[in-house]
Amino acid sequence: MFQIKYFHGLWGLSLPTLEHNLRRIREGGFEGVEMGVPEDGGQRRELEALLGDLGLSLIAQQWTRGSSPEEHAASFEDQYRRAAELRPMLVNSHSGKDFFTTEENLLVLRRAARLEEELGIPVAHEVHRGRATFSTTATAALLERMPDLKLAADFSHWCCVHESLLEDQEQILAQAIDRSFHLHARVGHAEGPQVSDPRAPEWQRAVEAHLGWWQRIVDRRRQEGVELLTICPEFGPPDYMPTLPYTRQPVADLWELNCHMKRLLESRLRL
Repeated sequence: MFQIKYFHGLWGLSLPTLEHNLRRIREGGFEGVEMGVPEDGGQRRELEALLGDLGLSLIAQQWTRGSSPEEHAASFEDQYRRAAELRPMLVNSHSGKDFFTTEENLLVLRRAARLEEELGIPVAHEVHRGRATFSTTATAALLERMPDLKLAADFSHWCCVHESLLEDQEQILAQAIDRSFHLHARVGHAEGPQVSDPRAPEWQRAVEAHLGWWQRIVDRRRQEGVELLTICPEFGPPDYMPTLPYTRQPVADLWELNCHMKRLLESRLRL
């Protein structure tokens, strides 16, 4: 039976300790956390123990770094092997760079594919500005060369990059939906990657566009026999979150927005 498992990221949570933040995620009704795996071995063991105690699953986030494709590939491997110690459900990676060529980004992605085959932990490469997947056309070029590439769908970035709700890019969008195995539920718009408040009426057209894309991902995964899809509502803190001038006070509460998105998805997505 097909099901959705909801995760919450650590990004933007500000309680005093990791345990406090993880308990808030659990008490909020989320079934897992999406976060970077600590470099320190003691902190990894602490995280592993907390996840076990709280019954939370893990999606490991990572960000490739360096000044060359080779350094980004090595960075991916270092983080992936570290994450593998905790046996996450999935590794979600910000991979490569927007200014690398297709071939240079493929060097990073192919290293990831070899490691996935070696260690068996699925890897999804997040649709994200600044990365190999920063635009529809760049991603389509990667999918042409690596048809089995798995994506983490965060189409809010493409809304910003292409200054639209992607109405005129259906073919490429369909390709990306076909390869999306994890989902970040943030709503973008033509001028930015995050609306101020998805509950506000002025953003309902953008919300409905994203809900349509997310439903298509659900339908695609279910049709091919996948039993589980992971979703992380991911509204972010300032400066993703708009703020008031001078005081820099956020215009909405991040936790409330992500909990709202979870409830909205639970009510609107057809399984």
